[in-house]
This record gives sequence, C-alpha cells and structure tokens, in this order.
Amino acid sequence: MANQNAGDHGAGTSSMPDPMHQFEIQRWLPLEVFGIDASFTNSAAFMVLAAISLSAFLLLSTSGRSLVPGRLQSLAEITYEFVANMVRENVGTAGMKYFPFVFTLFSFVLACNMLGMIPYSFTVTSHIIVTFALAAIVFVGVTIIGFAKHGLGFLKFFVPSGVPAALLPLLVVIEVISYLTRPVSLSVRLFANMMAGHTMLKVFGGFVVMLGAWGGWAPLGFMVAFTGLEVLVAFLQAYVFAILTCIYLNDALHMHH
Repeated sequence: MANQNAGDHGAGTSSMPDPMHQFEIQRWLPLEVFGIDASFTNSAAFMVLAAISLSAFLLLSTSGRSLVPGRLQSLAEITYEFVANMVRENVGTAGMKYFPFVFTLFSFVLACNMLGMIPYSFTVTSHIIVTFALAAIVFVGVTIIGFAKHGLGFLKFFVPSGVPAALLPLLVVIEVISYLTRPVSLSVRLFANMMAGHTMLKVFGGFVVMLGAWGGWAPLGFMVAFTGLEVLVAFLQAYVFAILTCIYLNDALHMHH
C-alpha cells in the first residue's frame, strides 16, 4: 500500500499499520478464462470455507436427531426456528416455500461475518462486489417472483393508490427509482458496517502496539469491548439482510402498498 512504510523515516520510530491492508484481494491461484480474470482469491477461499463450515455444522448437528437435543442440534434448531419465524411473520405461510433460500442467505452472510472476526482471516462481506452480488440475486429473484405471480399486474406496485392523477407520473417515477435502489442500499449497508468495524479494530490494534506495555491499556480495553460489539454487529447485519429479503418477498407476493 502507498503509505505502508510512511513511518519508517526515523530511527526507532514505529509505523502505524495500514488499516486497509486487511481488505486487499490476493490471487492464490491465478487463472484467466477467455481474457477474464477468474483467479481463485482469498475472498473466494473464505466463501468456500464459509459454505463448507455451514454444511459440516448442519450435517453434524442433524446426524443424530435425538429427542433430547445436544448443543449442536439445539443450536441448529434455534437457527432454523429463528429464520422460520422471521419468514412467517414478514411474508406469511405463502412465503415458507422460499424459506430454504432465506435460511441459506442468512446463514452464509452470518458465517462470512463471523469468520472475518478470527484474527488474520479475511472478511468477505467487507467488499461491495460480494454484498452487491448477494443483493442482486435477491433483487432479481424477487422481481421474477412478482411477475410470475401477478403477471403484468405487478406493475401496479409502482402506482400508489389514492393519489391525485396530477401527481401520479411523478410518484410512479419516484417508486421505480426507489425500487431500483434496493440492491444498492441492501449491499452498501452490509459492506459499510463490516468495513468500518474492522477498520476501527485495526486502528486501535495499531495504537496498542505503538503505545507499548504501559500506554496501550486504554486502547486495548476499548478494543476488547469493540470486538464484542463487532460480533453483535456481525449478527445484526446478517439479520437485517435476511429480514429485508423477507420484506421484499412480501411485496412481490402480496403487493401491499
């Protein structure tokens, strides 16, 4: 990075670690397909790790299926019921057919967020391209569901009821723009929260190193507290991503407006 060695100008001067270095994409397996860079990166590796970890957790937790659940089975059942209730409350029973998608989305985002909390790991959801890809899948899927269920009648979603005819053209344009910005707001919210939190952790970690054993206690204490907060944020962002997906599904299925 440009300023990585900026503090090495004086003897015995400790340079501040670059807080943005942790977000750097590294090509672990260079690969080019038809002129397109399809390299296997650290980001792809942690997405694969998240998928494998989730699969292993669910297979192990449900392999016994005992009447009195153990810790793993209890955690899996709690997660299942948590997402199922989220879908039922926000979409209704008609939305339960989409439960597997919402459950997978919530679990994947949560796993990526939590893996990013491990020291020297990589936070996949701190990159806008990843969060936007997830948001785009939700947006396109919900739009297809809306047209599949209502046909061209889904276009009525952009026409607010009880509005004077003179204001209708303006409001329709506003509704369309609002609808098209959904994937942007959905992706930016997750990306910005994860990137900001990890940047703060890196900055205070740098303060601890620079101030040493005597002066680093205050930033160390703040860093420990902020780490706990960041774990909570990691869960909340996965929850917000999933619940907004449920709200968008509800709009497509029931067209409440």
